[in-house]
Amino acid sequence: MSETTTCAIIGGGPAGMVLGLLLARAGVEVTVLEKHADFLRDFRGDTVHPSTLALLDELGLGECFAALPHNRVERLAFELPGGRRVPLGDFSRLRVAHPYVAMVPQWDLLNLLAQAGQEERAFTLRMSTEVTGLLREKGRVAGVRYSGPDGSGELRADLTVACDGRWSLARRDSGLRVREFPVGIDVWWFRVPVQGAVPSSLTPRFGRGRAIAMIPREGYLQIAYLGHKGGDAALRARGVEAFRRDVVEVAPELDGAIDALESMDDVKHLDVRLNRLRRWHTAGLLCIGDAAHAMSPVGGVGINLAVQDAVAAARLLAAPLRRHRVTGRDLDAVRRRRLLPTAVTQGLQRLLHRRVMEPVLDDRSLAPPKLLLALLAAMPALSAVPAYIIGVGVRPERAPVFARRAPRKPRRSG
Repeated sequence: MSETTTCAIIGGGPAGMVLGLLLARAGVEVTVLEKHADFLRDFRGDTVHPSTLALLDELGLGECFAALPHNRVERLAFELPGGRRVPLGDFSRLRVAHPYVAMVPQWDLLNLLAQAGQEERAFTLRMSTEVTGLLREKGRVAGVRYSGPDGSGELRADLTVACDGRWSLARRDSGLRVREFPVGIDVWWFRVPVQGAVPSSLTPRFGRGRAIAMIPREGYLQIAYLGHKGGDAALRARGVEAFRRDVVEVAPELDGAIDALESMDDVKHLDVRLNRLRRWHTAGLLCIGDAAHAMSPVGGVGINLAVQDAVAAARLLAAPLRRHRVTGRDLDAVRRRRLLPTAVTQGLQRLLHRRVMEPVLDDRSLAPPKLLLALLAAMPALSAVPAYIIGVGVRPERAPVFARRAPRKPRRSG
């Protein structure tokens, strides 16, 4: 079976869903292919930053998003031995419409975007549809092969956009070259229940040879445990009781709650990668988001950079797609637009890896650099700078005029 569309988007994550919605509002026929039957997956990035919140307002979805169950984080702070806290990023100091980070399950955000997309005649979302390869014709990518509920098929497209993450099949099949940056850490994700109110700040904790970050969520804490890259097998071999002890040593207040962690099967390993493509496109194919530049989880910026890529791509490519004439110059314009914020953010992440995370894991330090802490303690207003870099970014993108809508009211349940 062979079908056609104007733009085929591989992956129904934040980048794919935002790009699909924006292009559909521009009148471009777009088909998003998502391999899963729903968006319910644990330990995806759940931080929605001020820049993305502003975008949702521009798309008319701000009130609907605000109605979703979520927590607001206003500060990122270091907790030092002895219980003293030093603010690293204070989002409440930002002069933006939403001076906080919203913590919301990613599936709720994706469902909201899917509902908005399905109101556009040009938008098609195909769930349970896995892309198995790229179609090639006359030296260019001409669409994708897929496997879905009704069997295998082909979807031909003027442009295919890879939004399928750091392990992108499309990127691999395209032969585009990747520049890898050394990373000495991995992350293990798990969750523990909490009683009562959750904290309103993200607070990394440091211990000998380990670090954790506790992310507040509705009724529980999502916890990132940082350790040496390549340590997953050894960590699991020690067993869940040893793992619990390690966590409680760094965060004693989790004693008791950590018993909810029944086995190491409840702990999910993330192989941290930091890389980016040298070119983001080949004829007929564009990569954005993690498919173009895998980010470290440090700062939780991955979702928001991917969304910004999608906004830039929609603004730059809507007109060529309507004309059914997308050139290599058009596609490279997306990379040129988004390269600076990507490179700056990755550079900052690499610096934090070297100066903060890796010294802790190597047992050389129990805290961030003293000079940094002294500056932040002496001049708390400086905490607005990292908050801006994390929350807004180097080059925030605004929704194109064709995609803006008046605010809509959230749907009432029942």
